[in-house]
Amino acid sequence: MTNGNARTVTGNIMLSLDGRVNGPGGDYDMSWIVPHAITEGARDHMTRVTSPATTALLGRKNYEGFGGFWPAVADDENAAPQDRAFSRWLNSTEKVVFSSTLKDTPWQNSRIVDGDPAAAVKQLRAEEGGDMVVLASGSVIKALLAADELDRLSITLAPELVGGGERLFEDGIPATSWKLVSSAPTESGALCLLYDRVRS
Repeated sequence: MTNGNARTVTGNIMLSLDGRVNGPGGDYDMSWIVPHAITEGARDHMTRVTSPATTALLGRKNYEGFGGFWPAVADDENAAPQDRAFSRWLNSTEKVVFSSTLKDTPWQNSRIVDGDPAAAVKQLRAEEGGDMVVLASGSVIKALLAADELDRLSITLAPELVGGGERLFEDGIPATSWKLVSSAPTESGALCLLYDRVRS
């Protein structure tokens, strides 16, 4: 499953039934995701996928979006326990942000990489550390799929047809085979799916 060493790279994302990462309104058209992201099942799945990782990989938009919300959740007594745990993990883990425009990273344990995500992941695999997880950044997942640098796909499939928006799996990505490791329905009817890359 891995590329010759122990640092597994997981792409974690929520998709609509028609394969979209956002709606026809663009990058921030994600209201259809919310009811499926806040269930106990989806939160438990997120914890299961992220807790073994020591590095989070993010695109600029997700870094800014996550950074505007998650840091304070760790200390919010009204937040769900899984959300507080996820926030603590996010605050303490290494965050690698792929951006050519970002100049500073106010969130602790963050660094900017202005370059190809696949090349950066190859370099990270050679370093000491635990698993790496791409947090909902479609552009980073696409780049890693194109270079065959993704070992695991964590897809939460939302029972929504959004009718437009950006697709995760576009024509032209290399053909690859995957093995289902786990599948679990959530309270909202979403399916949490884990696939491992089958390498000969």
